Amino acid sequence: MNEMTSTKPYMIRAIHEWCVDNQLTPHLLVAVNAQTKVPMAYVKDGEIVLNLNYSATKDLNFTNEAVTFSARFSGVSNNLYVPISAIKGIFARENGQGMFFEVMEEVINQNKNNEIESSEIEEKNISSEVKKTTLKLVK
Repeated sequence: MNEMTSTKPYMIRAIHEWCVDNQLTPHLLVAVNAQTKVPMAYVKDGEIVLNLNYSATKDLNFTNEAVTFSARFSGVSNNLYVPISAIKGIFARENGQGMFFEVMEEVINQNKNNEIESSEIEEKNISSEVKKTTLKLVK
């Protein structure tokens, strides 16, 4: 028998539909990694929460591999790509009801590596910008 597909993308679609049917605002909790295409200025602690309401998105598309759509952030349109493996949960903003998932270990490790790399880059940039000050004794 062939390997069965994951139930996760089906559950995400179902919770999204449930939210919309009940006039709730569906939100997606995402663990940001190298494959995730989201505005990095809005990422906090390696995560981002995205509004998936039809009024907040354009061309919202759910597949078994990813959720894709366009959304505006501070008035600027962005094309977003969220792999199913990076989705930590989908829930209604109004009451918090929804479904949360375990994120695969490789996504978590990739987030840690990205954070380490970015902090090393920041340290190098800061150290190159900081110049040593010297004091002279003036009489």
